[in-house]
Amino acid sequence: MHMAAYTDFSPPFAIVEGSYSKENTSAVKDELLEGSNELKTTSDKRLRDPSVVRYSVNSTALVADTDLDFEITEKGFQHPSEGQSNFEPIFRSGSCAEKGPKQYMEDEHICIDDLIIHVNEIAGFTSPAAFYGVFDGHGGTDAALFVRNNILKFIMEDPCFPMCLEKALKNAFLKADYAFADDSSIDISSGTTALTSLMFGRNMIIANAGDCRAVLGKRGKAIELSKDHKPNSASERHRIEKLGGVIYDGYLNGQLSIARALGDWHMKGPKGSAYPLSAEPELQETLLTEDDEFLIMGCDGLWDVMSSQCAVTMARKELMLHNDPERCSRELVREALKRNTCDNLTVIVICFSPDPPPRIENPPTRICRSISVEGLNLLKSVLESNS
Repeated sequence: MHMAAYTDFSPPFAIVEGSYSKENTSAVKDELLEGSNELKTTSDKRLRDPSVVRYSVNSTALVADTDLDFEITEKGFQHPSEGQSNFEPIFRSGSCAEKGPKQYMEDEHICIDDLIIHVNEIAGFTSPAAFYGVFDGHGGTDAALFVRNNILKFIMEDPCFPMCLEKALKNAFLKADYAFADDSSIDISSGTTALTSLMFGRNMIIANAGDCRAVLGKRGKAIELSKDHKPNSASERHRIEKLGGVIYDGYLNGQLSIARALGDWHMKGPKGSAYPLSAEPELQETLLTEDDEFLIMGCDGLWDVMSSQCAVTMARKELMLHNDPERCSRELVREALKRNTCDNLTVIVICFSPDPPPRIENPPTRICRSISVEGLNLLKSVLESNS
């Protein structure tokens, strides 16, 4: 495969990157479900027979001993109209990217904690604003790098921005996909998933195409704000088969283990037509409240070996200890490596307050117990799912 010379494309905005450290942090020990079986490692099979990858990074191996084995996932979306509050978030983030056991690093990400300096002159915004994205590439880094460098520009240049952010986000994903196909200097057969979070004041919009995931930490409870687009999921299978696509052993047309992605133009038809591999994102809008403490955005290298609730529980404990989202993201990566993930790892942790998460007091009771509030949330979710 031709190697694209795409090193002179600089992003239009300042990007806050994660960094690595050899410091050994204290291990986080889980107090619930001790002895549970650890999640089985799932190998990354996004591309069958992938062509030669052309990009690599040197990274520090991250090793730490933790023991977290939550096995639940709570799905529940906040509607933007819910809640009346004077809460105004303050965005701060940290990130960590690690190639893991793979030979090359194909992930890209972007963190902008203060977006207002970029949009103030255009839209007159005064509320806090931020933008974050995780892009999990396959078949090379061209698609992930292109989308990372251009997606925010396409959002802000869209005629619907900022009056209709949902429409602007959808248009930007499709425009990025088409613009990538038109760029003759890069390999358009590479592809990438895309997960973004656009925040204006208390309004947060998650846009997702692929199998990266955004999980909200709400007073210790994990709330998934995106859906993994796997070919075998009921909704994606129906869409794929309706458009003439087929699924072989969990792979779209026998080639991709995801149902939505940008790039991969060798699997798509003419521009403007509908095809089984879609670049259109699914959106989820949320109105942040005081109970919403942080957001975790990660590629599937994290979620292959860790449940959403486990990640939220671990992140909350870390933030209560040191209140550092970058250090927290490193610890999540360490834990995924310990669990033998088979993929690249990229994790972003976004906090909505300058303060660490507060300790949640157990309600007074006459019954003597030794279980945390996180444990109570877990048991409540299991009981509710069985009722």
